[in-house]
Amino acid sequence: MTRVSRTFSWALAALVLLAARPAAGQITVPTDNTAYGTTAAEFLLLGASARGLALSEAYAALSTDVSALYYNPAGIAQLDRPSALFTSYSYVADTRYNWVGAAFPFAGGARAFGLQVGNFGFSDQPVYTVEQPDGTGGTYSVAETFIGLSLAQNFSDRFSAGITGKFISDKLGQVTGRAFAVDFGTSFHATTAGRPIRASFVIQNLGSTMSHTGIPLDATVARPPVPGQVDVPQEGQPATLKSKGWGLPVLFRVGVALDAVSSGQNRVTLLSEFNQPNNNRAGFSVGAEFSISDIAKTGFYFQGRGSWQYAAANNLDPGTAAGFSTGLSGKEGRQGLAGGFGVGYKRTRFGLGTDYAYRSLGLLGGTHVLSFTVSW
Repeated sequence: MTRVSRTFSWALAALVLLAARPAAGQITVPTDNTAYGTTAAEFLLLGASARGLALSEAYAALSTDVSALYYNPAGIAQLDRPSALFTSYSYVADTRYNWVGAAFPFAGGARAFGLQVGNFGFSDQPVYTVEQPDGTGGTYSVAETFIGLSLAQNFSDRFSAGITGKFISDKLGQVTGRAFAVDFGTSFHATTAGRPIRASFVIQNLGSTMSHTGIPLDATVARPPVPGQVDVPQEGQPATLKSKGWGLPVLFRVGVALDAVSSGQNRVTLLSEFNQPNNNRAGFSVGAEFSISDIAKTGFYFQGRGSWQYAAANNLDPGTAAGFSTGLSGKEGRQGLAGGFGVGYKRTRFGLGTDYAYRSLGLLGGTHVLSFTVSW
């Protein structure tokens, strides 16, 4: 037997032995690497516009307005004029989320760039401790913010792509954290059976981990006794606790939007989207939007929307594991439902509009969303 043959035989035997070990219960390989409850900056998933939220965010394929900065940066390459949008809504537990963005086409419309800012948080909440359950007299605030800069380009009359760089700041009381992330999106638009169809591929929040620093992490550590010497009390030494770095909520999305009806000033669009977050199981959304543009040739338009989103938490029943019913199955069943409308005025060089959305959060109630947009 040659040296090469002997070497191969020994390597094969080693692989067989390693493969046999799991059968004896020595090695276990995890089958689910989902990062449940281990990601930071969850506010990055709160959306950008009432239109997008009314469509349960199954909107990446259809978004060709300013909110595409958030949903799919490739969409801003299809803007025909500079535009700006502002969105605000109250979230659960008296928190608030605001988003503002502006996008500008250039190079004859072949490219576009834009800037977006999102902010989530609350302020001046009383501090309670175990020692002072009625309050310490102090307050704390939370301010989570991201700033994104986007660039998009039309590579043909059917395909565009865009990229966004984000800086993320997370201020939790006196503790702060920072991270960087990238969004990447593509948009393919064509026709099938004479009807416009759009498809999108988007990945969001792919970036660094976030660790926190601040005064609350400062500590005093006692010196350990020196072996062989008399244990003499000594003053503690200043130290800083090092926090773990937490990943960002990465989201992978694939969407399709088909104009089922596209006749003159009337349009009915059907949408669907699959999403896979890194901190939960996969989900999907379905929705529809109808639009009447240039009503009676006045420049005014109206749009109506409705949708439903499935997420892994939609069917959560907090009483099942404890052996009782919560009696809240009606609210649980409404989780994921959303709807809304938009009205506005648009002419060649000027446009003004407002959008409204209501989104059910199941056991947490619901939220009302307003957006305002202007183009020039």
